[in-house]
Amino acid sequence: MSQTLASSDPGRFLFLYGTTPPRADASEERIQIASSRLTDRLKGLSIDGLVVYDVQEESDRIGEARPFPFLPTLDSRVYARLLHGATALPAICYKSIAQMPESAWEAWLDAAGDEYGVHHLSLVGRASSRQSAEAVTLSKALRIATAHRRGFTLGGVVIPERHRPAQSESARLLQKAENGCTYFISQAVYSPDATLRLLEEYGRDCREQNIGPCRIYLTFTPCGSRKTLEFMVGAKKSWARR
Repeated sequence: MSQTLASSDPGRFLFLYGTTPPRADASEERIQIASSRLTDRLKGLSIDGLVVYDVQEESDRIGEARPFPFLPTLDSRVYARLLHGATALPAICYKSIAQMPESAWEAWLDAAGDEYGVHHLSLVGRASSRQSAEAVTLSKALRIATAHRRGFTLGGVVIPERHRPAQSESARLLQKAENGCTYFISQAVYSPDATLRLLEEYGRDCREQNIGPCRIYLTFTPCGSRKTLEFMVGAKKSWARR
């Protein structure tokens, strides 16, 4: 997969298209149909790469009731490989490490690089402190992935809504960059004001420390129903309280 998504040219905008894998119980035929439909949809679009999400149950993170039941999805590595083969576009593979002990994480990385040809990874940590204490921490997972022989390009999640003086999201970005992140992908932009404030303060913090900022991808997501919109509003409020 291409090495360009972290971008050697920070002045150039890059455009990604995000997608979730089919359901985990989907047949091979349904998976191929989903891949073909997405490939057709992307034709003619000027995009630089794909984002394949690792969808996890996060009821511990957000107190709002889901508008639809949670359904496990296909391994993000599998779908990222399939879409890369169909489109020739580099694919960022999301991975939640919430329940993974260190040994399982190392094995997952081995397979991601050797069997699935994954190069770009975006790591998501535990949804809450109530999840397994045996799981590898996000900082440790990043350091392990950074040192891996496959030379992964690593990214992480940025959430502007949780940025505030007492718990700076900018400081989180700086720490994640020290641990190996070279880019960040936002959750769906709920509030332009919160996003702009974070970007301004992150830029200021980078200048004060005389370091270059990492690339940040902002996520813009269509909302398909009123129930989903209400859930997103509730999620925003939950993050604002964290």
